[in-house]
Amino acid sequence: MASGAALSIVHEAAPQQVERARLIEMRGLAKTYRAKEGDVPSLRPIELDIYEGELVAVVGPSGCGKSTLMKLVAGLIAPTEGEVRVGDRVVTEPPDDVGIVFQSPVLLAWRSVLRNVMMPVEIRGLDRQRHLERAHRLLETAGLKGFEGKYPWQLSGGMQQRASICRALVHDPKIVLMDEPFGALDAMTRERMNLELQRLHQETGKTILFITHSIPEAVFLADRVVVMSPRPGGIEAIYEVDLPRPRALEVMGEPEFARLTKAIRGHFYATGALD
Repeated sequence: MASGAALSIVHEAAPQQVERARLIEMRGLAKTYRAKEGDVPSLRPIELDIYEGELVAVVGPSGCGKSTLMKLVAGLIAPTEGEVRVGDRVVTEPPDDVGIVFQSPVLLAWRSVLRNVMMPVEIRGLDRQRHLERAHRLLETAGLKGFEGKYPWQLSGGMQQRASICRALVHDPKIVLMDEPFGALDAMTRERMNLELQRLHQETGKTILFITHSIPEAVFLADRVVVMSPRPGGIEAIYEVDLPRPRALEVMGEPEFARLTKAIRGHFYATGALD
């Protein structure tokens, strides 16, 4: 194990996290997919707490169940064993206080940027005027002021993904789930989106569960990085990232950052498996 103030592996909450409100609880959470050819175990029992306002990144080898984990928290699929709690409620269906951002922006081509962002408001039957004001504020914060009437095909990939993030935030959810949201972007756009997400996280204080293939991205963004084992996926280690915020891209050149990414990478190259 590497040493240093910015690096530690923990298997329970750190003292400063205990003082914060526990928002997501995973208890014995496991998933096996049923198929004609037989059962396909995806996740073995997972125990994990995520605290209010925390950004937790999840990395792991391909097929280890990272996306399955997100879908379980989102209530999009049911666990085979165990449960997820958001607040004091067991998740049995998609909660109203969760927003989701996928790898593809999934914007409707025939709707303007603003109307795409307002979709969760329409679906939930929420007050249109109040949320319309929020949508405009979010678009301005995301650097999309002036593009409200544009259509997805008129935007760059990064701009589309920013609109997708605004859509996930418009109904003011407590939790935002992000499944490899920047995976399809070029390297420079991805870096800009990392900075943008960090800024939005600091300004909104949302609790974020972030799935990624990129170890540097996970370390740059996260308060904690959860390392998953090969399928059936389980939690192999949890690393705390104590680098000060806000983080500039230059932090990636600092010894603490290099030490942490090297330690996480070691989990995968030891078995020759990495996304």
